[in-house]
Formats: sequence, C-alpha cells, structure tokens
Amino acid sequence: MSNHLIPPYGGVPVDVVVDDERASELRKASTYWPSWDLTPRHLCDLELLLSGAFSPLRGFLGSADVASVCADMRLSDGTLWPMPVTFDVPDELATQVGPGASVALRDPEGVMLAALHVDEVYRPDRRAEAQGVFGTTDPAHPGVAHLLERTHPNYLAGTLEGIQLPAHHDYLALRRTPAELRAEFTRRGWRRVVAFQTRNPLHRAHHELTLRAAKEVEANLLIHPVVGMTKPGDVDHYTRVRCYQAIMDGYPHNTAMLSLLPLAMRMGGPREAVWHAIIRRNHGVTHLIVGRDHAGPGADAQGRPFYGPYDAQDLVRQHEAELGVTMVPFRQMVYVEAAGAGRAAGDPA
Repeated sequence: MSNHLIPPYGGVPVDVVVDDERASELRKASTYWPSWDLTPRHLCDLELLLSGAFSPLRGFLGSADVASVCADMRLSDGTLWPMPVTFDVPDELATQVGPGASVALRDPEGVMLAALHVDEVYRPDRRAEAQGVFGTTDPAHPGVAHLLERTHPNYLAGTLEGIQLPAHHDYLALRRTPAELRAEFTRRGWRRVVAFQTRNPLHRAHHELTLRAAKEVEANLLIHPVVGMTKPGDVDHYTRVRCYQAIMDGYPHNTAMLSLLPLAMRMGGPREAVWHAIIRRNHGVTHLIVGRDHAGPGADAQGRPFYGPYDAQDLVRQHEAELGVTMVPFRQMVYVEAAGAGRAAGDPA
C-alpha cells in the first residue's frame, strides 16, 4: 500500500484471509463442524469483512459491542462505528455451538468461504436494536422490517478466518477490493479521491454534481455504487451498472473511475452515511458526497419521512474529524435550458 494514501480506518487494514496451507487445514477440520449456508445479507457482510472494507472489524459483533453501537454509535472500545454487523442463526444451529466452537460458512453452492470461531451465542433484543439504529420500530422502514421479520433470533459472535471471497459472475473487472482499489489509485497517481455513493441509475444532474464536487475539492472521482442488497423495488444492479458504464465517458480522461461495492444497505439514513464514510476511507477515499436524505428509506405509512433531508449531512459533519473523511454536501441541481447545462440551486444566474 502506498503511504501517500489515507490510511484505513483504525490505521491498519484488516486481512483475515488465510494462506493456502491454512485454508486446507480449515477445510479438513470443517468435516466435524456445523455448517451454515449464507443468506444474501450474510454474503455481503462476509465479503466486506474478509476484504477489509469493514476495518477495523475482524468478525461479527458480540452483545457488548452491539449494545454500545445501538446506544452510542461506538464499539465497546470507543471506536466510532454506527451499524451493527451481526450473524443471525436459527435455534437449531445456536443450540449446536458455544464459545470455542467453529462453524463453516458456505455459499449457496456449498463452497466453504470462511470459518467463524465462536466467542458468544446470544439472543438480542431486536426491537431495541431497531429503535437504537433506525430510530423507529415501524416495519414500513425496510431496515426495521428485515430486522424484525426476517432475522433469526440468535446471533453468533466471533472472529473469522477467510478462505476465499464470495464468487461473482458479472462485472468482474469492476469489483475491486479495498487493496485493489488503493493499488489502482497509486498506479494512477491519485491522492485525493471523492466518492459518490449511489444505489440508483445516474442521470444528468448526478453527472453535473459529481463534476462540480471533484473540481471543488480538487480531487479525482470514484463512482462507487452499491450492488449488494438495496431498497426493495430498486432497479436491478445489472441495469444500473450499464448506466454507470455509459456515463463514464462524460468525465475528462483519467479523472474518474467506476468500482462496485457489494454492500447490504440497511437504509439507515444518518447512521448509514457515517458507515459509508468509514467504508470509503478503507478503500482509500478522502472525501464523500453526502446527498439529501442520504440512504433514507422514504416515508412511513402516514407520509412522514423517517429522517430529515439534511440529517445525514449533519451527522457526518459532526464526526468528520474522527472519520478522517471530508463531507461534500450534495446540492440540488436544476437544468437551465438557456445555458444548456445544470446549475446548483442558489447559484447566481
């Protein structure tokens, strides 16, 4: 890793993927372990844990860390961390394991991806978790609905030894781990990088605002869309990535690049924006564009937004120094027909 790039969150990149010899030992030992086929949410979280995108985490959180994150947005050691990263399992698996046990984590085809060495088995208060993380227990919030309706009642906590990252069969050249993305920044000579987080297709206004943001902070631009789990009903990632690829030619040569992020979004609004900043820092990013209602889930059944339009910007700004990532606020763009170009709302004519 080049030392001219921003260091990972916590200072040292997490690398829990083992060498071939240890991987062979784990596969042999797993013959006697319980196995678990990972859900789509688990697969996304595991990939980002193994790749170091969730640095400084080395595994799934225990009860003390979850309680601290929910209450204070910090791990129990005081590290700023806004979102629980947990591993939920049904009773039939929870009763088979305890502290000191190991579980083989497998993809849906049965390929072993990692070993989870269990430190704790516990039953969380999921309603309290929903209230702490999302500020509501309303199932109209997609993060709450997943937590309360589709999450198993037991959590396993422990450290990971990774064997391999989950396999993908699409857009392989665009799926860069933090280490790979940092290496590419170094190869290109990029030092200041502003990331644009999106789960939607880009349109003309996004193109204008990203150009402006990069120019404003004198940085290169990373279009870093989420291709893991997003809000139910979103455009599928295959379609979205084709849109991203089409727009990249609209940026000046060697000023912008596209890379995909296999994140399972929680639609957690302000807390998620802080999480996004941490994840992007681990990828070598120095600035993050934070949009209006960033990572917001929309409105409840009465039409009331779950979060204020600028709550995410306010929370990231509040923790900017600790995050080490500078926020670039998303300004509302309008198209000025006479000028044939976009302008930020409030700019002089």
